[in-house]
Amino acid sequence: MLLKIFFIYLAVISLISVIVCVYDKKISKKNRVELRIPEKVLLILSAIGGSVAMFVTMLLTRHKTKHVKFMLGIPLIIIVQIAAVIAVMYLL
Repeated sequence: MLLKIFFIYLAVISLISVIVCVYDKKISKKNRVELRIPEKVLLILSAIGGSVAMFVTMLLTRHKTKHVKFMLGIPLIIIVQIAAVIAVMYLL
């Protein structure tokens, strides 16, 4: 049951990450700075579970791909998350 909840959580946070990233990309093309999503929000969404979806969406939409903070930061978050999952599985 707990595993099912975990996967539902990942699916929901991943969907939110994709929607937010695509929205920010669309707004960036219109130069509407006041409506942009702060970079901190994108990184937080990645950190709380949407990292893989965020990274794939960034690559597909070419959004934030010139920002070192994102191109190194999100893969690093993914590595830490994988290590955390492995550690939890090892402890159980």
